[in-house]
Amino acid sequence: MPAIVALMNHAYRGDNVDAGWNTEAAYMDGDRTSDVMLRQDIAANPAASLLIWRASDDALLGCVWLEPEAADVWYVGSLTVDPRVQNARLGRTLLAAAEDWVRQRGGRAIRMTVVNLRDTLLAWYGRRGYLPTGATEPFPYDSDRFGRPKRDDLHFVVLGKSLG
Repeated sequence: MPAIVALMNHAYRGDNVDAGWNTEAAYMDGDRTSDVMLRQDIAANPAASLLIWRASDDALLGCVWLEPEAADVWYVGSLTVDPRVQNARLGRTLLAAAEDWVRQRGGRAIRMTVVNLRDTLLAWYGRRGYLPTGATEPFPYDSDRFGRPKRDDLHFVVLGKSLG
């Protein structure tokens, strides 16, 4: 668990050149997750799965959260790849593996949320077939669940993809 937490915090909140293109450090402070939060999420969502991807030497390369929301709709979140290898196409490989995993469990669609300011990430998901649904969700300013926002104009854009 500590390695997953460290990876997620580095990928989402790293503010140096090693953090990769996926960092949220420009508009969020604090940790993206903690050992306690991750364990609570796992305990509160017994039908969910946190898939991890390890290299042949057992180094942690990435992870992704998958949670059933309806009979055939799944939520995907926290797609994380070690920033040192982000340009090796590992993110798209991990996302494709997550989609296959969902299909094998009867999933026919995936839903996700992305912070509205993440234009590059929204475009990346768009190239993989994840399209805006037109829905948005408010950012939880009253909680430090995702860290401490530096701005007051954050919200989540809801994306969806059919796995048909």
